[in-house]
Amino acid sequence: MDRLLELLEDNGRMPLNELAGALEMSESEVAKKLEKFEREGVIKGYKTVIDRTKLDDAPQSIIGLIEVNISPQPDTGFDQIAREIYDHPEVRSCYLCSGDYDLLVWVEASTLNEIAEFVARELAPLKNVHKTESHFMLKIYKEGGLYFEPPTSDHRLSISP
Repeated sequence: MDRLLELLEDNGRMPLNELAGALEMSESEVAKKLEKFEREGVIKGYKTVIDRTKLDDAPQSIIGLIEVNISPQPDTGFDQIAREIYDHPEVRSCYLCSGDYDLLVWVEASTLNEIAEFVARELAPLKNVHKTESHFMLKIYKEGGLYFEPPTSDHRLSISP
């Protein structure tokens, strides 16, 4: 992967002059590469990872991970049904996966009931959906490569026979 992309993936707010220094390029060269990556859709956006548990006034949202089994379609494979699912505003992410299920859908809502309603009314009734299985996030330890709690070393004594 391009070194510029690696730097931005680690810190999307890295100033242009620091990027240029790290890459041994001029700021204008870096700016042109950035513009090209954005124009070509390589860079999809810039995002901030927020630990909502640290905010007093922020409502805590519920995050559901929903495994979905679907039938691929003759002309579009998984793409059309995935589009029907990810176009819903509750859906934060949607991934095609290998294994026991086809799609992993990350849904966010204010309550468990809202997620249950989404699954029951919008997701499960879709023509090519065969099965859903929902899981709910209880705690986030790491997201986007960032730790929510600093890793600690285990100070327990080992038990051996």
